[in-house]
Amino acid sequence: MKSSRMGSLLLAAAIAVGASVATASAQGDAAANYPNKPIRVIVPFAAGGGNDIFARLVGNKLSEILGQPVINENKPGAGGRIAAEFVMNQPHDGYTLFIGASGVMSVAAAAYPNLSYHPTKTFIPLAMIANFPLILVVPPDHPAKSVKELVEWAKKNPDKANYASTSPAFITATELLKLKSGMPGQMIPYKSSNEMILSVMQGQTLLAISDGPPAIPQIKAGKVKALAVTDQVRSPELPDVQSMKEAGFPEVDIKLFSGYFVATGTPPAIVAKLEAGLRKAINDPDVSGKLKAMAVTPGGQPGSEFRAMIDKDIKVLSEVIKAANLKFDN
Repeated sequence: MKSSRMGSLLLAAAIAVGASVATASAQGDAAANYPNKPIRVIVPFAAGGGNDIFARLVGNKLSEILGQPVINENKPGAGGRIAAEFVMNQPHDGYTLFIGASGVMSVAAAAYPNLSYHPTKTFIPLAMIANFPLILVVPPDHPAKSVKELVEWAKKNPDKANYASTSPAFITATELLKLKSGMPGQMIPYKSSNEMILSVMQGQTLLAISDGPPAIPQIKAGKVKALAVTDQVRSPELPDVQSMKEAGFPEVDIKLFSGYFVATGTPPAIVAKLEAGLRKAINDPDVSGKLKAMAVTPGGQPGSEFRAMIDKDIKVLSEVIKAANLKFDN
């Protein structure tokens, strides 16, 4: 009886090992033949925007590395959430990638409690393309010459303390500054970053915390005044502008990112091949040089580091949203 039972256990173990080997072999075969057709990259914003430009730049190099066309498809709408849900429902075979920006990934996870996906559970972060800090700007003739002077001015003039914003990312960054400084400020909504900067230029709002593309040209033209970037160090693009750490508010450390993701359930061997290809593409001197010229910091770190950064972002942003009692509509 004992001998029979032992034989059954050994047989079961052998079957399990065989199945495991067969699975590993199948995944290895899948990776060996991958890719053997074009790869789609779903961009959740309209053509011509920053994320679309990033995807085309890196995608061209990735195509050279993997030996297959990499085709961008733009699916804008609902702040990128429609595109994220689309990718979730495609075959998890490595042929549909997703360009996830901060707004549709970490910010959305923190801002929307009923979000249908999670950035690091529903998706696998493959590689960050780039990240960049935001910029605090005020009207060019405002008397404040530093963030601390702006805070003091707003405290003395609470009826004039307002800020322009367009999205949860910018709102959360500004509310974090308010929490850490005690500065008052009523949010005034605008439809686009360009409108937001225009409102500051015209003195309709006291300040805005904005991304670089709409702000930097106006800063260099003297039409708005930059007081700080939301980082621990200065921006190479704005070497005369203090970091928030230098300005006395090191906890106001907010950077937006853009990166590549694939749906969870994609075979690990294919994930590894994609991550390696993307890291090689992003770290290519021509690609990284063009990214730096757009005033962003190129990525290219391991996917595990990208995942850890996103999880940290979600935690920090969730705490700010809770502390400031912010509510966002899906």
